[in-house]
Amino acid sequence: QVQLKESGGGFIQTGGSLTLNCTVSGHTFDSVTMAWFRQAAGKEREFVAAFGWKIHLNTENAYYHPSLKGRFFISGSDTKDTVTLQMNNLKPDDTAVYYCAAARGALVSTRDTSYTYWGQGARVTVSS
Repeated sequence: QVQLKESGGGFIQTGGSLTLNCTVSGHTFDSVTMAWFRQAAGKEREFVAAFGWKIHLNTENAYYHPSLKGRFFISGSDTKDTVTLQMNNLKPDDTAVYYCAAARGALVSTRDTSYTYWGQGARVTVSS
């Protein structure tokens, strides 16, 4: 059974930084994509960033929502089971519940319907 475990998040003031981690377990995929989405109160869930591995080829790639590139950075662990989202210069508009998602395959997608597995969510609150 594929499971995602999220950690990190919390409360931060404007301009601060936070880190989110997500670890996937229980899969035997030869390629996997892990992504972060976020959903603010009263808004639709939106793509943040994604990281994909082609495990057997030892290749990886990352993709960001264009508006977040430069402030948010996603990286993958050497064990190919954990992604870290480093969020810098946070703004009140970044306040949301951040969800980790995973899908079989390394074709990074920005669509939430492309992801089969989801975490419980981690709340990020940025005060002004």
